[in-house]
Amino acid sequence: MVETSGQPIAPTATTLTHLDEQGRAKMVDVGWKPVTDREAVARGSVQMQPETLRLIVEGQVKKGDVFTIAQLAGIMGAKKTSELIPLCHPLPLNKVDVELDADEATNSVNITATASTSGKTGVEMEALTAVSVAALTIYDMCKAVDRGMQIGAIRLASKRGGQSGDITLE
Repeated sequence: MVETSGQPIAPTATTLTHLDEQGRAKMVDVGWKPVTDREAVARGSVQMQPETLRLIVEGQVKKGDVFTIAQLAGIMGAKKTSELIPLCHPLPLNKVDVELDADEATNSVNITATASTSGKTGVEMEALTAVSVAALTIYDMCKAVDRGMQIGAIRLASKRGGQSGDITLE
């Protein structure tokens, strides 16, 4: 929050809200914001060799069921976001959903995470963290057979609620 004459005002789109007047890092004050329902959707993928994708789909990876473990890891990651990202507010999450789909056309596992809360700040970072941790888990579980996997295209797809309203990026 920015102050002028002692009165708090909402930050603008060009204000760097995580820096104080001296350029030092600070946690943003969201105490003045109303509680609203918020949701964010993030996406990403892990590209791999066709044989690696086949092993995942057929449940033949030695470390276990890649989809189930990556899904759980993504959910756990979303719940730990404020412990991983400096200055990120801890949020009571209403829901985290992580979906993984095998895409044989691109030899990829596509990941979609949806996070929601009723709070004073958004859940974009939680959704992005869920995708990231799920992708890292896939890599970890399959690296013995394919060290050339590529994690990529991690991005915010949409957000709903809050002061900036609804945004769809794809």
